[in-house]
Amino acid sequence: MGREEINIAEYIDLAILQPTATREDVRRGCEIAIRYNFPAVCVYPQAVKLARELLHRQKTIVSTVIGFPTGNTTPGCKLYEAQEAAENGSEELEVVINLGWAKEGKWDSIHEEIATIVEETGKRVKAILETNLLTVEEKKMAAEVCLEAGVAFLKTNTGWFGGANVEDVRLLAEIVGGAVGIKAAGGIRELGQALALIQAGATRLGTSRGLELVKQQQLLDQ
Repeated sequence: MGREEINIAEYIDLAILQPTATREDVRRGCEIAIRYNFPAVCVYPQAVKLARELLHRQKTIVSTVIGFPTGNTTPGCKLYEAQEAAENGSEELEVVINLGWAKEGKWDSIHEEIATIVEETGKRVKAILETNLLTVEEKKMAAEVCLEAGVAFLKTNTGWFGGANVEDVRLLAEIVGGAVGIKAAGGIRELGQALALIQAGATRLGTSRGLELVKQQQLLDQ
């Protein structure tokens, strides 16, 4: 796909995940998402109900983060957080894998944790791999385990430990072969960077700069 064929708005999950995010930030973000038909807004669990109300009958859906940002809560805590978010109206759950388990090679534990959330909530789950903290082999194993667990997306990063890069997106794209979506996230601020990630295989972009990216593309189209 050529860059001129890409409508950047169709790829943006607008992140409203700054530590100081307020209700007004959520309202403003949802207004922007509605205006440009972004696929989703991603908010903290406490903001799911508000975002759901603001996006009622809109194409944009609500996504939230689980075990964010380190993934090191217990499986029971993650499951409860995911179930509550689903009950409150979140259609997608972005679950950080347990990175300590990844380093220890406890792949069966990661599989069980993610699969349980997928099965118990019935929602689309995006497994956050935090690729910047993993070796190439760990990235491959994490991706394969999460695929087997039934996720709908693999997400590169939380954005707290470095941003998305083309190499990791390309690696994940090769592993999944189009079977699930790939969400690149973290540090996506410039249109050229965003387009490169899409061309590498990203099907969603997690960014707080959605409006800026749309405006950058509009300027190019003039």
